[in-house]
Amino acid sequence: MTSHAPLTRRGLLKLGAGVAATTALAGGEPAAAAEGRFELTAPSTSLIWRKALYNTTVLQSFAIDNAHGHIYTVQVKNGSGSNAAGDLCLTKLSLSGSILGHMYLMGFGHGVQIGVEPSGSSAYLWTETDGVPIDGNSSRGTKLARFMFVNGQTLTTSSAALTKYSPVAGATNTTCTIDPSTNRLIMRYVSEGSFRFAAFTLSSVKAGSPDRLHDVAQPVGLGTFQGYAAYGNYVYVLTGTAYGDTNPAPGNTYITCLDLRTGEQVQRARSVAGQSLNYREPEGMGIQIVSGAPRLCLGLASEPGPRLASIFYKTELI
Repeated sequence: MTSHAPLTRRGLLKLGAGVAATTALAGGEPAAAAEGRFELTAPSTSLIWRKALYNTTVLQSFAIDNAHGHIYTVQVKNGSGSNAAGDLCLTKLSLSGSILGHMYLMGFGHGVQIGVEPSGSSAYLWTETDGVPIDGNSSRGTKLARFMFVNGQTLTTSSAALTKYSPVAGATNTTCTIDPSTNRLIMRYVSEGSFRFAAFTLSSVKAGSPDRLHDVAQPVGLGTFQGYAAYGNYVYVLTGTAYGDTNPAPGNTYITCLDLRTGEQVQRARSVAGQSLNYREPEGMGIQIVSGAPRLCLGLASEPGPRLASIFYKTELI
């Protein structure tokens, strides 16, 4: 007779997470989000370390294609004026950080956060688009865009390859991520002067009839916003700035967990992942699924010259 160890609460959480993630990766939308959330005080592990992107600027954000084993990163395009113009460079990487391709996105925004939707043998990217200049030296999107990754292609905001969406009418500073465990699109946006997070079924957004499941305010006072990721009923917010005279190591990088159902801040913890990096600026978050188990990933930019990208992850659920 085969003996089985008793299931602990943590084991049940991981089992439920694996079922939800596998269902979503197979193309379905789980009836309910997996229970449990990431323990933010747990140690972090390196996924990629000091890897070059296609351009030499700072990593802004990333998303992980769990179906095909790719990482997509976005950064401001090389060249004077690209920041204010909203011109971005999208890089496709292997899970070990090797460059596999790139695209240019002209006039899209700042790339604060992106999402990826695996499709067949390729993937669609979800980004901000129709960027408008703010404060004279940056750009922020006013719509969301969906487009297939095509190596070497340059897209403008009027390209036929784009499909544009406005899940929240009149929203500005629009960005999004996709929860691979639920196939939900999580959108961050500004309405009436305040940032909010809204969760939609991805299928309803693509159909043009967005089904808003949750909509909560982003707490104020978290620090400099640098990206977010969603898993189940929770959204994880990354904040902080680069090392400097007023921000010495180990830095001011924090991750804050918010309940998407209530807006409650349920945990907040400093991250010291990659604390030995030179410069070290937090940039972007994502969810990786490995053998059905989720990882909460955060990005870090480093180096004083051509910038390099690192990604770390946490695995412990509570």
